[in-house]
Amino acid sequence: MEQDREAILQLSKVLCEQLSDDDDGLKREILTHAGNRWSLGVVHLLGTRGPMRHAEIRRNLNGVTQRMLTRTLRQLERDGLISRHDYQEKSPRVVYTVTEQGKEMLIRMMPLWQWIIASVDDFRAARARYDSVERVSPYLPD
Repeated sequence: MEQDREAILQLSKVLCEQLSDDDDGLKREILTHAGNRWSLGVVHLLGTRGPMRHAEIRRNLNGVTQRMLTRTLRQLERDGLISRHDYQEKSPRVVYTVTEQGKEMLIRMMPLWQWIIASVDDFRAARARYDSVERVSPYLPD
């Protein structure tokens, strides 16, 4: 098992080294979606509930502002994780849909979510241990 983990870590290193500097920036931007509550929330909603309009998405994402949602939708569309369809009707109607790439991202996130859910007690214990130790900041005068 430990040997498998080391092999996977080495593969990760090799893959990252194959990226050019330009690709490295792109990779970080895409990883931001995976760790961003609004981006992941939008992709998850569209992937699990189907196409939605802006207002429907906003109602389902507690706390998101209209400006942040609009910005998030544009970024996700730019990166090909969602698509936007404007019906060009007199009363504006725009619907957002998850793309195949967005569905793939959700599927790839499942092992991470499963690990987080299974490890929640370990995270709580680690936080309790950390919080129980008085720490002295090296930046504060004695």
